Amino acid sequence: MRLLVIGNGGREHTLVWKLKQSPLVEEIFVAPGNGGMESFATCINLNPTDIDELQDFAMQAEIDMTIVGPEIPLIAGIVDRFQEAGLTIIGPNQAAAQIEGSKRFAKELMEKYQIPTARYRAFTDANKAKDYIKIIGAPIVIKADGLAAGKGVIVAQTVTEAEEAIHDVMEKRIFGEAGNEVVIEEFLVGQEASLMAFVDSSGIQPMVISQDHKPVYDGDQGPNTGGMGTYSPVPQIPSQIVEQAIEEILKPTIAGLKKEGIQFQGILYAGLMITATGPKVIEFNARFGDPETQVVLPRLKTDLLEVFKAMSENRVADLSLDWNEQAAVCVVMTSGGYPEDYENGKVITGLSSSVQSDQSMIFHAGTKRSETGKVVTNGGRVLGVTALGEDLASAREQAYQLVEQIHFEGAHYRTDIANKALK
Repeated sequence: MRLLVIGNGGREHTLVWKLKQSPLVEEIFVAPGNGGMESFATCINLNPTDIDELQDFAMQAEIDMTIVGPEIPLIAGIVDRFQEAGLTIIGPNQAAAQIEGSKRFAKELMEKYQIPTARYRAFTDANKAKDYIKIIGAPIVIKADGLAAGKGVIVAQTVTEAEEAIHDVMEKRIFGEAGNEVVIEEFLVGQEASLMAFVDSSGIQPMVISQDHKPVYDGDQGPNTGGMGTYSPVPQIPSQIVEQAIEEILKPTIAGLKKEGIQFQGILYAGLMITATGPKVIEFNARFGDPETQVVLPRLKTDLLEVFKAMSENRVADLSLDWNEQAAVCVVMTSGGYPEDYENGKVITGLSSSVQSDQSMIFHAGTKRSETGKVVTNGGRVLGVTALGEDLASAREQAYQLVEQIHFEGAHYRTDIANKALK
């Protein structure tokens, strides 16, 4: 099969790396790709949001299947357009992608179908939002309703911080149109977990869980990011809690969408908080998580392309997924200053000398190849350094050994990825 993967981040590098292992693959194209994908795929200089150009390429290059990595093209309706043209594409349609595109839509769906989540109110008026905060107090969570590249969530510890967050999001417009409306949620206490599933009209196939680290600094300090690292499995979260989340969250969500006339076909991601009263939804995504994909797919033994073929034919419920018992840890290396202002174009050294194997992988995210052929930084999250091991401790040790061999000016990473599981 000839495949097209859309996107240019660490998630897409992981997808390409995993798909390349399938004997069914003839060639993989990636649009636009990044500085680390050339050995696995042909990079095509197309914008992931330019649906017309992507569709034209898919038809001219006789692409058998397209896999969409990022959320923006999904929310813009790329799946609907490709399907109308008779092209096979993996991802939810525009109506289903609302579950990520609008936090209000997701919250109203959960409220209607009694899916466990934090109590909330939505506001389009900044002053009314501030008045509400004064009434209920802090800590409290402020979320931009629309897309903000994983950074539109502010956990305010005081009323003053919460009011400043409303000012930044709704009046200063730091997230642009995503801040036209805000969702204000109660602050949930517990362990976070990411649970993804392959979904089609036949049912769902859950993946193994992972745990992300959103704040930029050790000890979960500092502003939220797109994700500073992940690990899987998450031994401190019992299997019965995961099963509860599947039965009380994933399945009712898909059923609720169906009752609303929306058939979800693609990857459903549930960001969960495991509270004292059970798992609750923090957020939904309509695609693979990033950087969760970097630890989940290395543990998948089943041919990923076979899974995607099953999804496209609405028979995912008939699959039996096989998972590696090994643990995986991913440490994200970022540009200095991320998630605020940062500089691109810093030369990355140590990539070629770093030992990569089926047990250790460097997934490129914000990188590109310079005119002189060197790999340079080209984004906030630069690399996802991933290792497998017999247990989390050994996988973690291997990942950090790999990190220490890689250098670029201003490089930053957390030193406590997976610590919560090893206490």
